[in-house]
Amino acid sequence: MEQEILQNKDMAFIAAGICTLAMMAAAWGLTKLWTTLIETVGRNPQVKKDVTLFGFIGMGSIESIALYILVIAILMIM
Repeated sequence: MEQEILQNKDMAFIAAGICTLAMMAAAWGLTKLWTTLIETVGRNPQVKKDVTLFGFIGMGSIESIALYILVIAILMIM
């Protein structure tokens, strides 16, 4: 019985490790968003207001996905 519980806990840690890969992808997406935002404003400063609005909406979406992944990883470890 203890071996089954231990193996399930090991699988939970492996799954939480896979969640860290998903969080890394969210961080990469956030970096890509901001670099594109900076390049766009650098090329055409008149669109700063519109681009900033969409940038913050995108940032909120990416951050919410990362937080959901973090919650799932914590719940799997518990």
